[in-house]
Amino acid sequence: MARNHLISLADIPDADLYRIVDRGTRFASGAWSDETLHGAVVGIYFRATSTRTRTAFSSAALRLGARLITYGPHDLQVNTGETTADTGRVLGGMLDALVARTVGSVEELRALASQDRMAVVNAMAAQEHPTQALTDLTAMAGHFGDLTGRRVLYMGEGNNTAAALALALPRYPGIELHLRTPGRYALDPEILMRAKDLAARHGSTITEQHDTVGMPKDADVVYTTRWQTTGTSKDSPDWREEFVPFRVDETIMEASPDAVFMHDLPAHRGDEVTAAVLDGPRSITFTQAEAKMHSAAAVLEWSLGVLP
Repeated sequence: MARNHLISLADIPDADLYRIVDRGTRFASGAWSDETLHGAVVGIYFRATSTRTRTAFSSAALRLGARLITYGPHDLQVNTGETTADTGRVLGGMLDALVARTVGSVEELRALASQDRMAVVNAMAAQEHPTQALTDLTAMAGHFGDLTGRRVLYMGEGNNTAAALALALPRYPGIELHLRTPGRYALDPEILMRAKDLAARHGSTITEQHDTVGMPKDADVVYTTRWQTTGTSKDSPDWREEFVPFRVDETIMEASPDAVFMHDLPAHRGDEVTAAVLDGPRSITFTQAEAKMHSAAAVLEWSLGVLP
């Protein structure tokens, strides 16, 4: 089997991105018959809490015929001083793939991937959550069919989910991605610059604004995440006041009467979104959550070089 690392979406060629999303939508339609990972051993290493991502990759690997070895936050010798690169070399002699959530720097994942025997999948780092964006695109493709020309409004923190979405979605032609983020919690400028460059190559646009003036209308998707990103903390006791204007409520949804609502979960009703929106008829949030398993299956196939 070949080995492909998924550390950042910026590293993935367009053609591979499209293939992963397309394969995810096929899994969503029930294409689970072939055990394409039969005989593979997949490690699941999470140093932070996870409901969807950990379960999605575990379930997908098992459904595709792989076997699992799971590690908790204190199980590996990195806790006693072994280097991350050495850990990667050791695990690379025993595993075919490692799905890792470190919450630390993406460079830690690159150290794990500094060997060529084991594929490494970034299941969330501080800078980027690439498998979430692939999930989001899979859910959107399943709902709309064609992603070309979609208008997406993202409201809330410019966190790792927003970063991944910005690096992935505008690589489809004619996308409009509108980011509305609190000024002190904006998207990382380097990631925004890289995402705008990718967008320009595909005839798409990304705009970021730090207020709710002149909100885009007639969006196809309104997206938010919880205000307190996993593994992070805010530097001000009054930070919530800065986020309140970016709450998704019925008024926001009324400006885009045909839009669906998406959320990467977990959700805090009354904070980033009202219960009426999250639990309303236009929310595809829980379909989106299930799509994480379908997307995870496609990512594993791609990582191990067996994606059809």
